[in-house]
Amino acid sequence: MTSSTLSPTGKLSVMEKIGYSLGDLAANLIFQTLLTFIAFFYTDVYRIPANAAATIIFLGGLAGACFNPLMGLLADRTVTRWGKFRPWLLWTAIPFGLISILAFSTPDLGDNGKIIYATLTYILLMLVYSANNLPYSALSGVLTGSMQERNSLSSYRFVAVMVAQLIIQVLLLPLVLILGGGDKVEGFRNTMIIFAVAGTICFLVAFATTRERIVPTATQRSSIGQDIGDLLRNKPWVVLLLVTILVFVTLALKGGLYIYYFKNYLSEAALAQFLKDIGFIAFIEHLNAALVSVGLTRFQWPEDPATSAFSLFNGAGIICMIIGIGFSSPLAGRFGKRNVFGAALLVATLFMLAFYVYPPTSIGLVFGSQILHGFFYGITIPLLWAMIADVADYSEWKNNRRATALLFSAMIFGLKAGLSIGSALVAGLLSGYGYDGAQATQPQTVADGIRVSISIYASLPFLATVALLYFYEINKAAEHRIEQDLLTRRAAATH
Repeated sequence: MTSSTLSPTGKLSVMEKIGYSLGDLAANLIFQTLLTFIAFFYTDVYRIPANAAATIIFLGGLAGACFNPLMGLLADRTVTRWGKFRPWLLWTAIPFGLISILAFSTPDLGDNGKIIYATLTYILLMLVYSANNLPYSALSGVLTGSMQERNSLSSYRFVAVMVAQLIIQVLLLPLVLILGGGDKVEGFRNTMIIFAVAGTICFLVAFATTRERIVPTATQRSSIGQDIGDLLRNKPWVVLLLVTILVFVTLALKGGLYIYYFKNYLSEAALAQFLKDIGFIAFIEHLNAALVSVGLTRFQWPEDPATSAFSLFNGAGIICMIIGIGFSSPLAGRFGKRNVFGAALLVATLFMLAFYVYPPTSIGLVFGSQILHGFFYGITIPLLWAMIADVADYSEWKNNRRATALLFSAMIFGLKAGLSIGSALVAGLLSGYGYDGAQATQPQTVADGIRVSISIYASLPFLATVALLYFYEINKAAEHRIEQDLLTRRAAATH
């Protein structure tokens, strides 16, 4: 392996870390929308039956997941003056934006036509997401050979993820109502146009501000069969693949159900009283008055307790996740990524389970659990992707060959598989409990099913993840040994 110009300590500049993180901001404006709202968009906005929505989400996610290994092989064999992975940010920036707009458009094509349109645009979105996000993720493994710097880089990128998550989970529904004048169909389309333009610009900035430094030597040659064989013999990779699938099943399941939880389980009167007691309603009244005074009459916050409480709930959790991210790198430096990831995920899961016992009027407890869950889950967020980069180093250390994009493609496969399973479960569970998006009020069986789903069902994959980490053998001592051995090899290769 060789490396291009970098500081002697392997440190990346703040500008490059920020530039790289903008790629995650761009991708997550779309990804977080899918994670949180795709089932709601299909059932309540585009009026597709819940069982059909579950099929669309599962098939689209499966198509995207199966494309990932091919994309990984292609990215690893890409040769340009910009490197292997950076150019894909440039090539996919505009297509990603355009397809995102199409996927959240609602042409009136009849019942069957809508299902066909939704299926095609969702599959296209999954494919272009792979072509963009897989090389972007692999790029983190070749910007620097320092595992400590990767911890720092992961913290930067996942602060960007949290910013995108804050925008989507706190502001998307209000923006949809504002930009659509109360019409969710028009509002989703206009909002996604804004996100697509902003995301395209961020991808181009990420391309311009980063540099690939860890590159294969001219003597490294490996066949596709060797690369795949290395992957299958890489035990830490197998563990992380399963971990990634399970984590994203839970994220999609709980993320997609929260909007239904607020609209169909929690008491609207209790939500309104809670918002009044904490001063939120008074704050919004002053905000709306200020907007009206300057002529922005269309930009008033919606008068809907469920929407406001849902936005505040997500905002509180995300802010605490960002705080948790700040603890991630120093804790991992002291105790190792694996140990910190497992311990923090276990505690976060306990606060998810607590939702099972809360009655519809316990709004304060719901918010308190979300805040504590957010903090502990935030600690884990940068560690998963930093561990994936470590597994790429482990493969190089063990086999003297590096196939960064193929390894990351397998993890993106896990992400897509988990997302498709979790999102399909959202629509499938709703269909199984008898949810009908056209009804203003759902039966009690639906409300109870939603409560069980976001607590018990959503916690099971997280608990399985904690157990799997026992078999992940790259602990703190192994991290140090692998990093030092690779530094020695790379230094020898340049002389």
